[in-house]
Amino acid sequence: MDCTIHWVPASGMGFMAETGSGHVLNMDGAPDGGGRNLAPRPMETLLAGAGGCTAYDVVLILKRGRHAVTGCQVKMSADRAETDPKVFTKIHLHFTVTGKNLPEPAVARAIALSHEKYCSATIMLAKTAEVTTSHELVEG
Repeated sequence: MDCTIHWVPASGMGFMAETGSGHVLNMDGAPDGGGRNLAPRPMETLLAGAGGCTAYDVVLILKRGRHAVTGCQVKMSADRAETDPKVFTKIHLHFTVTGKNLPEPAVARAIALSHEKYCSATIMLAKTAEVTTSHELVEG
């Protein structure tokens, strides 16, 4: 996997990431650090990537189990250390999974499999952070 980061000097503290798959992602800093608040912070991007990684797993596991999943939302909250390096110390992921007649044990298993075996991002972040999950099912 490759990624190239370019600083965009005219933006203050904005950066553009070019991913190995050919996509572009912009990041920016907070105004108090010279940024202009024009894009997500790099650590927000890291958190979003972890959420996308685990949501992908959960949907894929449920689809492979032939469950009628129609939606998956992950709301995340994270705490960071107060001193440098300000690593994540706690991350909570709340899954809202929507579908038709989804069995609760199947959803719980998909989330557990993601966090114990498949989601590289949350498993990696769990080296510094306490990662917890909760979930709810919505019929639809």
